[in-house]
Amino acid sequence: MEIELLDNILEALLLVSGNALNVRELTEQLELQKSEMDGAIKRLKKKYGGQCGIQLLTYNGKIQFGSNPAYDDVVSGVLNPIKEKELSSAALETVAIIAYKQPVTRLEVEQIRGVNCDYAIQVLLKHNLIEVTGRKDVIGKPLLFGTTDSFLKRFQIEDISQLPDYDKLLESIRVIEGTGPAEEQSLYNEFEIPDEPLPEFLEGEENLQKVE
Repeated sequence: MEIELLDNILEALLLVSGNALNVRELTEQLELQKSEMDGAIKRLKKKYGGQCGIQLLTYNGKIQFGSNPAYDDVVSGVLNPIKEKELSSAALETVAIIAYKQPVTRLEVEQIRGVNCDYAIQVLLKHNLIEVTGRKDVIGKPLLFGTTDSFLKRFQIEDISQLPDYDKLLESIRVIEGTGPAEEQSLYNEFEIPDEPLPEFLEGEENLQKVE
């Protein structure tokens, strides 16, 4: 397939889909060689890079069009009259621990942080940054948590294997979220627990607390 035609087809697919597309499946459906697809992705990343308002995101073997994070404040201000509050330092530290230790239980996260993490985990679940991946084969069968594709996309990590040094990850997450390294915030004052019932997978779990 001609280079220009391939690039145009990928652009059309990404635009119409609006969601992430699996690179391997695309390669097969378009009857391409892996090298052809890799070249097309590289060209599109260059085209939609720099100051361009649209960027090509690559993560977990998928590609997707997304907005340039440099313009997040403006975009949010226009599209969201009431801007969603940023994640606090406590939530950021929790998601960083889960990213490195996954699959990990709530108790294991709390042992590392030294504080109760019920609320932080509920916030991260609400924002689709973590998900339940199963249950640990120990007494009580506690839930295991891991990060989602939304985590990779939001923090601009292509694959979980590419996680940087823990401290660098935490710092980059704080910078992206706008909290800054020195700013300590109270998790319990930033978010309200939603009034809707708990998801089915949390029903019956012990020691889940809501902070008023």
